Amino acid sequence: MLQERTIRIIGIDPGLRRTGWGVVETVGNSLRFVASGTVTSDNKLDLATRLRQLHDGLTDVIHRLQPDEAAVEQTFVNKDAVATLKLGQARGIAMLVPSLAGLPVAEYAPNAVKKAVIGVGHGEKAQIHMMVKVLMPKATFDTDDAADALAIAICHTHHRQSAQAMAAYARL
Repeated sequence: MLQERTIRIIGIDPGLRRTGWGVVETVGNSLRFVASGTVTSDNKLDLATRLRQLHDGLTDVIHRLQPDEAAVEQTFVNKDAVATLKLGQARGIAMLVPSLAGLPVAEYAPNAVKKAVIGVGHGEKAQIHMMVKVLMPKATFDTDDAADALAIAICHTHHRQSAQAMAAYARL
């Protein structure tokens, strides 16, 4: 009988001030909390230095926790173009770091994350956080960003087979 392999997934919720991260393990249909946290940047510093702080923090997390795959939330566009551009730059770091570590990186829309965790595409943060705790009672998170990152990782556990199939198809 073949034994299923444990897959360790890091979910990343990008932000310039705070980038949340959450690591889960999945074997078949089971889900286990590993760790979560938040990488912060100093808003008194210039943009390039802040991006480097996010890069260095995420690099450390990936080095310590050794995930197999990564999932990042897609950027939403808001009314403030400057804030959207800065979020996009932080998201670039969130995608670059796991890619540099050799991890496949999947992207998920915020509504897809909500649907995977709470069953509908629209919901409050409190609902998402509650369901993260229901799905993984041992989960702890220091910020909303870390809880959101765990939700992104959970979303990826639900969609990773189809994401891998799409990537394989794209290579043909």
